[in-house]
Amino acid sequence: MHSDILRPMVALIAWTLVMFVWMLATRMPAMKAAGVDMGKLVGSTAADADRALPRHIQWKAHNYNHLMEQPTLFYAVCTVIALSGTGDGPNAAIAWAYVGLRIAHSLVQATVNRVLPRFMLFLASTVALAALTLHAALAVF
Repeated sequence: MHSDILRPMVALIAWTLVMFVWMLATRMPAMKAAGVDMGKLVGSTAADADRALPRHIQWKAHNYNHLMEQPTLFYAVCTVIALSGTGDGPNAAIAWAYVGLRIAHSLVQATVNRVLPRFMLFLASTVALAALTLHAALAVF
């Protein structure tokens, strides 16, 4: 079975891995520069890293964490849509819009981290997610 909506799902997973690599590529040197010895860390938290590392370094980690949050709903609803046979046409287009908005959100957060544009991108992506959820509900109920 093939559904066009699977492509944006894979694209967002790939983007999440790009953010993971970007996070590591900036965070590891920053940890070394800050004198953080990972071999001695026990039970540290994200707040510990926020205190020890420059804010602009942590922005990538914060965004990576965000990609583990709401997008999980995106993956689930896209799976429902694909399984219901309605993953082509408008639903695939909405899914691509969601992915584009999340990538734009990542780029804003990881670079300039201005709250208003981040919020507007998040809000727009949430509207796309709501539309997909409505379409999934119409397909299965």
